[in-house]
Amino acid sequence: MNKAQMYEIVRNQLAIDYNCKPDDFFKEGIIITEAKKSEGRRSLPFIHPRCEMITMGHSVIVNVSKDIMPFVKRKLNSKSKYDAMNMPFVYGLCHYYLPDIDKVNAVHNDTSYEFRLLEQAEIRSYYKYEGFKNALQYNEDSLNPEILGIAVFDKDVFIGICCAAKDSEKMCQIGVDVSSEYRNQHIAATAVKMLTKELLDRGLIPYYFTDNTNLASQRTAAAAGYFPAWNHSFKARLHGKPFAFLNYIRF
Repeated sequence: MNKAQMYEIVRNQLAIDYNCKPDDFFKEGIIITEAKKSEGRRSLPFIHPRCEMITMGHSVIVNVSKDIMPFVKRKLNSKSKYDAMNMPFVYGLCHYYLPDIDKVNAVHNDTSYEFRLLEQAEIRSYYKYEGFKNALQYNEDSLNPEILGIAVFDKDVFIGICCAAKDSEKMCQIGVDVSSEYRNQHIAATAVKMLTKELLDRGLIPYYFTDNTNLASQRTAAAAGYFPAWNHSFKARLHGKPFAFLNYIRF
């Protein structure tokens, strides 16, 4: 798989998620689409009423519930795509990253710690360790469970873990967590690199996301050989009746 093929798969998946066409991501301006639970969408929360925005650098796709679409259209009338992502009712902006395939193919453990590959059946045994919620879901009934992981040990002491949760046919979301006393030693980036290579070798596309304000996580993405691929605003505030405060619930 090369970078162009990876991008095509990702665009096709995001088009299903946000009810648009893959080519819409190459257009300019604002494209408003109706929010629908289309077959094949990623198994992510679908909150109603829904108002989510996504951009891969060109157009801004605004995915909106039918009943609030007139309101959103009025608010975005004559606005630029930059204005749209900064409207008062838009927040929860996250950066999403994809792996630079050339950089992650060569993985070296330049730390003194042990990295162990975990298959799906092994991961739940790590739920006994508390404090790793960025990587472990701690939910045996998750709709998109962890399918692969990398556990990190300092001799016999468990110090970190990186997991991939498969939420569609081809895409997996990566999360990583390291004990606070072991951070800033390139452990997280190494674990992400190792898991990324393993997923790519299995024909899956890993992606990494981080909050707009989480600089430490953004630095980990860069150190692991990931590059910014799209931005997504997954929360919105719509004031006044019939709108209620929208919140994001993670599985």
